[in-house]
Amino acid sequence: MSDRTFDPNTMIAAARESLAPLLKAQQEGFKAVDVLETGLARVHAAFHATSPAELLNQQTELTTQFVEKVRARAEEFASFTTEVQSKITQLGSEIAAKAVPTKKAA
Repeated sequence: MSDRTFDPNTMIAAARESLAPLLKAQQEGFKAVDVLETGLARVHAAFHATSPAELLNQQTELTTQFVEKVRARAEEFASFTTEVQSKITQLGSEIAAKAVPTKKAA
């Protein structure tokens, strides 16, 4: 019989490695969309502002909106990673419970 030990760190590392490209693409997609939308809104504001004060007010508002979007994305990403982490932990616990043989009473 082989003596196999369960290593949750190996399982977690494998999960991280397999999900890394997906998470990286998601992060880059969020950045690109938010930055593009903000850039276009800034250009639009620059062409339609009638005074420097109005332009400054619009730019300030756009910056505030951008910061809120980024904050919301960060919170969304944090909740997603927390959910994934809890599911992986649960899976690891289930696997560990199955891996440890129960001893029969003699």
